[in-house]
Amino acid sequence: MKLHDLKPAEGANKKSKRLGRGAGSGKGKTGGKGMMGQKSRSGSNPYRTFEGGQNRLVKRMPYKRGFTNIFRVDYEVLNVGDLAEWPAGVEVTPESLLEARAVRRKTMPVKILGDGEISVALTVKAHKFSTSARQKIEAAGGTVVELPWVVERHSRSRGPNFGGRNAKKKAQA
Repeated sequence: MKLHDLKPAEGANKKSKRLGRGAGSGKGKTGGKGMMGQKSRSGSNPYRTFEGGQNRLVKRMPYKRGFTNIFRVDYEVLNVGDLAEWPAGVEVTPESLLEARAVRRKTMPVKILGDGEISVALTVKAHKFSTSARQKIEAAGGTVVELPWVVERHSRSRGPNFGGRNAKKKAQA
């Protein structure tokens, strides 16, 4: 076999359809795109899940794609191993963690996770603790204090909303 004997396999090379090249070509006039409508126009079609403007299935079903839980709480996360460098007997609070730049945002609750080891007795105040973090801190002789975290739910009208059953009590408080 020589180079001039080589040729592609049967059916490997296929001529492309030449669209819109006259009535005799079989793909003239509309070029195989039918008559009128969004899909006959140039440019991209609507996205795969488009249902003609109706709220699409992936948005209607929260367990499918496209659902965001509006009640989700994001935490500033810190590991027990990061607290090992703190001096013994110190009270670790979200404010002191913010000063030490161990956490970044003061608007988010702090959660302590159990990655790493701790041998220093500390009083740790945070909004949430993992079970392993709680065990490690208490095993080192420290104490765990869980702080309350109240999520402020704002009125959708962007102002105070004292309507409803206990409107007078809420307005006075």
